Formats: sequence, structure tokens, C-alpha cells
Amino acid sequence: MTATSGSVFSSGRSDADKRRGLRDALNSGELQRWPGAFSPLVAKMVADAGFEGVYVSGAALAADLGLPDIGLTTLTEVAARGGATARATDLPTLIDADTGFGEPMSAARTVATLEDAGLSGCHLEDQVNPKRCGHLDGKEVVPVDDMLRRLGAAVGARRDENFIVCARTDARGVEGLDAAIDRAKAYVDAGADLIFTEALATAAEFERFRAAVDAPLLANMTEFGKSELLTAQQLRDLGYNAVIYPVTTLRIAMGAVEAGLGELSSTGTQRGLLDGMQHRARLYEFLRYADYNAFDNQLFTYTRPGVQK
Repeated sequence: MTATSGSVFSSGRSDADKRRGLRDALNSGELQRWPGAFSPLVAKMVADAGFEGVYVSGAALAADLGLPDIGLTTLTEVAARGGATARATDLPTLIDADTGFGEPMSAARTVATLEDAGLSGCHLEDQVNPKRCGHLDGKEVVPVDDMLRRLGAAVGARRDENFIVCARTDARGVEGLDAAIDRAKAYVDAGADLIFTEALATAAEFERFRAAVDAPLLANMTEFGKSELLTAQQLRDLGYNAVIYPVTTLRIAMGAVEAGLGELSSTGTQRGLLDGMQHRARLYEFLRYADYNAFDNQLFTYTRPGVQK
């Protein structure tokens, strides 16, 4: 596996370097693939698998806390999990900031807080607060002017010009595709660096959106939702700049946990599950156990220069 460079306690790249790299990547013409990481350990596995970035999903974070994705998580919870995830790898991390956790002033504070936490960017959506999962019915969107104020506050609050402010619109399922396109154009004019249109249905809709909006675009390939699952190559061919797989790793993990607990309960032993488990040795590789031991040994044997032990 590829170990993270630098300190064992943090990323080997500075926050500013990650943000510059992310902005350059979004303008490179190459599709940026960002699986969701519901924990810092999963982020390490995303990096090891060769992806270009990490995504922190609000839905996955809420689910990991045992909550539905209806705006119950707080900025403090999101920033803490996002910061820990961002520090886990050298990859840039984009995080779901819901509606900004309140009014435009709250959106400004959200951006400042996430920037301080080491994130490379966030997305803000145009749903009413509290929001709903983007692939469920019953969503409501705020008037365009309200979202423009939300975005303006967010863009104005960042201190690093390379911190990515992504605007998400949920208008496709509420007002229709044309309205979503119009909103996206207005959001670009307001300073959004990246546009995320939630719940597009078909490849044709993704293509139409790409043709209409002159800005970097993000596609959401979440399972069991309203969108056709397109391949990375299809999205490259359509001209998309980034794709997220927000809840994929959580669903894989929870499926395995549920099945494993069922077998453990019915058989009384985990022996039949061993072949499907990550081995202790592999876990230690991801955790850089040997590097921590080496660091500890250096401290234990440390002597000041000129002082005989």
C-alpha cells in the first residue's frame, strides 16, 4: 500500500497544497473520483485504492451516528468528522455541508469552520432548512435569491481562494430540469466553483446539463436512488469533472456487518466469516502501526545532544 508521507499524526500535504491541487484537478479535464468515507480509516483505504479524492457524505455521517439524513447533524459534528478524515490522507476532501446549518451568516461560519478543519471544499444546497435526503420525495427548495445570499456569504467567508465552494441544486425533483439549469447558471454567477445537480435521472439528462452549464460539474452516483448508475467512463465521455459515490462504502460495510452478525448469532462462532474479514496485519498497514512504533522508539531512546546516556 502507499503510506501517507510526513508525520504519522496527520497528512503529509498542507491544507493549502491540497486545495490548490483540487482546483487544478477540477480544471484538468480528467474525471475526479471521490468515494465517500464514513470514517478516517475508510479514507485511508480510498487513498490506497488509487482514487483522486475523498468525499464525506452528510447522509453517511448521519447514518453512522444512528440518525436519518434530515438535517439533524450539527456543524460541530460535521467539522470534527471532516477534519479527522481530511488529516488521514494526502488526498483532498470535499464535505457535505447541507444547507449551511442556518441562515447566510451561518453558511459563512460553516465555510470558515470547515476551512480551519482542513477540508478542501464543501457543498451547500438550495433546500429549505432542515433538508431531506436528495433522492427522496417531499423536498422543498428555497427561492433563488435566498440561495444566492447563502452562496455569497459562503464565498465571501473563505480565506483561501482555492477552497472549493460547490453549489448543489435539488430543483430537478421539485421544479424540473429547466429550472435546475437556470439555478445552476445563477449559482455560477454568484461565485460557485463547482455545480452539483442532485437526482438527475438518465444519461440524457446528465448530457443536457453538461451542454447547458459552463462550469465544472459533479455527478452523484448513489445507489438505490433516482439516478441511473453511469460508469466513470460514461461520465468522462459526457464531460463531467467529478463524481461522488457518497454512501457506497457504508452500504458495503453495513451489508457485511448485518450478514456477519446473523451468522454469528445462528452458528455461535465467527469461524465461517474469517475469509471475508480484513486481517489484523492488513489493518495495521492502514493504521501505520510500524511507523508509530518507530516514532515511539525514537522518543524512548532520545538523548539531548552532548548529554551522555
